[in-house]
Amino acid sequence: MRIRTPADLGALIRDHRKKLGLDQADLARRIGVSRQWVIEIERGHVRAELGLVLRALDALAIRLSGGTESVSETVPSVDIDAIVAATRKTKR
Repeated sequence: MRIRTPADLGALIRDHRKKLGLDQADLARRIGVSRQWVIEIERGHVRAELGLVLRALDALAIRLSGGTESVSETVPSVDIDAIVAATRKTKR
């Protein structure tokens, strides 16, 4: 799955959380954030702190891939460059 927008990232996080059988409060505890933060990131909140987003991805065992190399279908990749570019556009 290619992540192109904060909403795409939120959907990825939500889908993986559900596949792992976690509710939003469980994920929040694993990351060290509030349940409200999880709700916002899953809705595509564009101002989420990158460090917390990376902790969320780690808690859900989602790996980032920045290149064009082949990635297994079972391991989703995240296009972090697109996320950063999209965030920069919204701040201007």
